[in-house]
Amino acid sequence: MSNKKTIPIEESTSEEFNVNKINESDKVIAIAGNPNVGKSTVFNALTGMNQHTGNWPGKTVGNAQGRYTHNNRENILVDIPGTYSLMAHSAEEEIARDFICFGNPDAVIVVCDATCLERNINLVLQTLEITKNVVVCVNLIDEAKKKKIRIDFEQLEKNLGVPVIPASARSNIGLDKLTDKVDEVLNGYITNPVNITYIDEIEDAISLVLPTVKEILPQNYNARWVSLRLIDNDEKLIKSMQEYLDFDIMANDEINKAVLNARAQLEQKGYNKDNLSDIIVSCIYNKAENICFNAVHYDNEKYIERQLKIDRILTGKWTGIPIMLLLLAFIFWITISAANYPSQLLSDGLFWIQDRLTDFFHYINAPEWLHGVLVLGIYRVLAWVVSVMLPPMAIFFPLFTLLEDLGYLPRIAFNLDKQFKKCCACGKQALTMCMGFGCNAVGITGCRIIDSPRERLIAIITNNFVPCNGRFPTLIAIITMFFVGVSGAFSQSVLSTIILTAVIVLGVLMTFLISRLLSKTILKGIPSSFTLELPPYRRPQIGKVIVRSVLDRTLFVLGRAVCIAAPAGLIIWVMANVTIGDMTLLAHCSNFLDPFANLFGLDGVILMAFILGFPANEIVIPIIIMTYMASGTITDFDNLLQLKDLLINNGWTWLTAVCTMLFSLMHWPCSTSLITIKKETGSWKWTAVSFLVPTITGLLICFIVANTVRLFGLI
Repeated sequence: MSNKKTIPIEESTSEEFNVNKINESDKVIAIAGNPNVGKSTVFNALTGMNQHTGNWPGKTVGNAQGRYTHNNRENILVDIPGTYSLMAHSAEEEIARDFICFGNPDAVIVVCDATCLERNINLVLQTLEITKNVVVCVNLIDEAKKKKIRIDFEQLEKNLGVPVIPASARSNIGLDKLTDKVDEVLNGYITNPVNITYIDEIEDAISLVLPTVKEILPQNYNARWVSLRLIDNDEKLIKSMQEYLDFDIMANDEINKAVLNARAQLEQKGYNKDNLSDIIVSCIYNKAENICFNAVHYDNEKYIERQLKIDRILTGKWTGIPIMLLLLAFIFWITISAANYPSQLLSDGLFWIQDRLTDFFHYINAPEWLHGVLVLGIYRVLAWVVSVMLPPMAIFFPLFTLLEDLGYLPRIAFNLDKQFKKCCACGKQALTMCMGFGCNAVGITGCRIIDSPRERLIAIITNNFVPCNGRFPTLIAIITMFFVGVSGAFSQSVLSTIILTAVIVLGVLMTFLISRLLSKTILKGIPSSFTLELPPYRRPQIGKVIVRSVLDRTLFVLGRAVCIAAPAGLIIWVMANVTIGDMTLLAHCSNFLDPFANLFGLDGVILMAFILGFPANEIVIPIIIMTYMASGTITDFDNLLQLKDLLINNGWTWLTAVCTMLFSLMHWPCSTSLITIKKETGSWKWTAVSFLVPTITGLLICFIVANTVRLFGLI
């Protein structure tokens, strides 16, 4: 195969990855590794690109590329997804395997974790079965030293037969030697990689298929490895080979006959499709153990014991979930308490600019309708969304990212795995739920880490039951006004946090319930098993955490919200200022919806506010205020006491407050989330389902609560 072909990044999208060469002399280097070994950190250090990394398996789900120059030669470094194996049992493994096998990289860097080297060597051995041009980078040697793990790198290199470089990418240690060794391999440095010898029965089967495969297969493919995968009936590899070779290798009569004979011979000796893969994996594991036996030495019993003690507490049957809830409540308390002051400052600044814009429009004698549309409509809504969204996200996302870097998020998935399995869903969904607290769209994108398409769809559809940053202002305002008090005392902020946490727990319980319902109806199936690594606890890099969370998450999410909120501001202003008879369009719509909304403990104004808040949930409360006051533009109150009086004067009761909170928790996703769902699923059908499921659930719950309270005369 002389030309490089495009390699799909995601099975659910039509995106393709291309290695963009400037010169033919450019060399392509793949960088592979298990999840959580610092692979993307090595990539960032060499290329200078800000490739996002996370401290849980599967975070890197697409190929990213960057360039670095060494010895006057331009090299292209490709960061392929983190994977435990190249036997392609998941999307990540398939992408990684396909790039190494069919992307024709000139060399492969396999990054390993020095603290658990034996497990990482499995991937090195599988890579060596495909290509000899491998350099092993043993990363995190500083952490291995802290854990009193001694590694004889010379012996390890001798055992593997390829260059082995110790490194600590976070501290930029060893990367110069790494690039030197990669350069040697690119210049034809001869490696003598260790061979994996399987049991005699498998070796005999390989010998039956290998000669025929060698004749058919292009020279740049490892015929022995392909023969083994054909015998093992690796359907995904066969499909990929058909795509990249432009012919079906199993359609060749000689190869097909040889493979069938090899399988029959193995079956006669008791090896079938159910146990053959396990035996192959066992042989690789045993080889990895032998390679590490005289090269890795452990003097860290006390460190391991301390880590296990911490895990027994954080993942314990009786302590894991309570600690998780307390930590969640603490993060929310910090976010709620700390966001008020910067939010007010930002609001004052943005609305000061609004006043100056108004002065400018008056100065140039612009028509009032133009001033209304551009300033009181579009700009005012944008100012509100930015002032409400930015401070909480700027606090929440860094705290969330600290938990990533610390290594706590996989413990959350571990704690909730049993509950998700009972719902026939995937435990990794817990990670996507955590991501959804900041923005549901981010949580939807995070569902890529779930391998099963069925379970990924369940996670996407139920993602909306976790309240995002945009719904927090509505929930917090109602909790404070109707259930806590507005004096601002410390005890009241704590009580607000407790009630908010309870509301979120209700959202999680609804996630479990709807996941199970989907699993028994339109998305039937049994839960899949998955490998979830509990990484070692690490000291977070606070500076990088803040920069990464602000640039990669806060500003990214805010930018999407602003793009969608701008046209929403225009629509809201038009509806609030265009009159038919003696009422505005907004009032007409609210009155029309009122009888329907009353069935659910709401009123027409509240329901209309949620409809107009479809682009951005942050503007729901301002629209309610604007409609009740008939002000014609988005309005804010100086304090919550005034707002509470306004709501009560317009018929609000504690039941209205409860139903509004429930509907805020469980209603349609915002426009940003729906666009993300369409992009991730590639289907309008599943986008519609994702809209209808939470909406119907929210209306049903509100109907039951409102009419039960009325039936028993509690209001």
